[in-house]
Amino acid sequence: MKKIREKISNKYLIERAAHNQKASSPTSDKSQEPSTADKQSDALPTLGDEPTKEGKNLEPLWLVTIGLIFMVLGFALGQLNQSNQNWLSNLENFLANQSDRQLEIKRPHTGSILPVETISVNRVDSYQMSRNFTGSIVARYTSQLGFERSGQLIRISVEEGERVQTDSPLAYLDTKNLKAQQQQLLAQRNQAVAKLEEMQAGPRSETIAAARASVRNVFSQLELAERKRSRRERLYQQGAISREQFDEAASETSVLQASLDQAKSELNKLLAGTRSERIKAQEAAIEQLDASLANLEVELEKSILKAPFAGTVSARKVDEGTVVSPGQTVLSLVENRVEARIGVPISAAERIQLGSIQSLQVGQTSYQAEVSSILPVLDSSTRTLTIVLTLDESANNEVSPGQIARLEIAELIPTDGYWLPTTALVQRGRGLWSCYVLGKPAQLESTASGTTNTFHVQRRDVEILHTESDRVLVRGTLQSGDLVIANGTHRLVPEQLVRPSEKLP
Repeated sequence: MKKIREKISNKYLIERAAHNQKASSPTSDKSQEPSTADKQSDALPTLGDEPTKEGKNLEPLWLVTIGLIFMVLGFALGQLNQSNQNWLSNLENFLANQSDRQLEIKRPHTGSILPVETISVNRVDSYQMSRNFTGSIVARYTSQLGFERSGQLIRISVEEGERVQTDSPLAYLDTKNLKAQQQQLLAQRNQAVAKLEEMQAGPRSETIAAARASVRNVFSQLELAERKRSRRERLYQQGAISREQFDEAASETSVLQASLDQAKSELNKLLAGTRSERIKAQEAAIEQLDASLANLEVELEKSILKAPFAGTVSARKVDEGTVVSPGQTVLSLVENRVEARIGVPISAAERIQLGSIQSLQVGQTSYQAEVSSILPVLDSSTRTLTIVLTLDESANNEVSPGQIARLEIAELIPTDGYWLPTTALVQRGRGLWSCYVLGKPAQLESTASGTTNTFHVQRRDVEILHTESDRVLVRGTLQSGDLVIANGTHRLVPEQLVRPSEKLP
């Protein structure tokens, strides 16, 4: 800009000097009339001419205008010159630094060679990805306990949170009326049993003897009546007695004969014993009484509420004195053993085998759980299958129903790639990544130590497929067997000379 300003000033001075010289030079023929061009040139005011009347008025204005223009141009050129000088200074420094950096990189001496740690990469065709599925801990059995019969609740023998064993009595109903019925049925049964025993034993000998005596007595009376009838028959034929008297004797004989037949029948019955049909009928009556007593025993047992399994009383619904109806909930009982129910997608459930051992996370603790069943019905809301896992008995006292459980399932993903440590990655911006590998060996001059294990750094562009805690799976321009620089990538640039100090496993 300074040169431009100098050129403008020199051009102005040259034009002014030329104009002044032209105005002051004499003509060859003073008597000759001036030409039209000369008249026109003389009519224009110049800086070298003597000021005319009009020129005297315009000269100060031109001078002021020209002076202001030069002042403005000088100020602007000065500012622009200072700015350009700062920009040029910064550019010269940047180029100098870049030149020094390139010279430092390409400098063929071992003093600037960085030691690096490398790792050999190999291609893999798949990787495992762990997926977590959430479920809940539930008791294997949960029951709402109640009586099967109605009655007044007279006692509850457990409290909430109390652990009970199988068949432990929990609550009682009033059984006074049932016990009264039981006593009545027992008395009837005893009576029926005694009668059956009598039938089975047969008549007593005294009864048989009495029956025989009765037969003999009636027989004697019959013989006397027969003789009396015979005498009256002769007297009737002789006309000594009337027909009525003869008929009375004959009727008496007939009555005694009937009594003798009855006595003989009773004797024969006693001698033959009780009929089997009567014994069977009596036995059936006793069995009916036994059934009534058994039914009463069941009613008495139903008056005691017992624990169907070992567990913990979780809730108490009613108190003593309440008249409960059949099926009304009195106590809630949960089993001490717990299990986990977790919903997983169908694709994941197909890889789970019955009886397999899975890792289950409950809170901050991991437990080993066995897959006991896979429910075949798909959950309509979550579109998942329910996996039931049984925990070890040691976990029953550590976990509680309602806790959140997480099932971790390893899924094999088929894909080609290379595993790299996360420290080997270099971010290039816009989501692009790369890494540094050892390239071709460097040709260095021999040194006192004889070190020749030196390589040029080369960059390989990669794409991240999967990330774990301290490593990533990538694919890109890498090849099996490449030595990747594992860390310290912030100190490296392509074509830099490095020396591998250690190969990581």
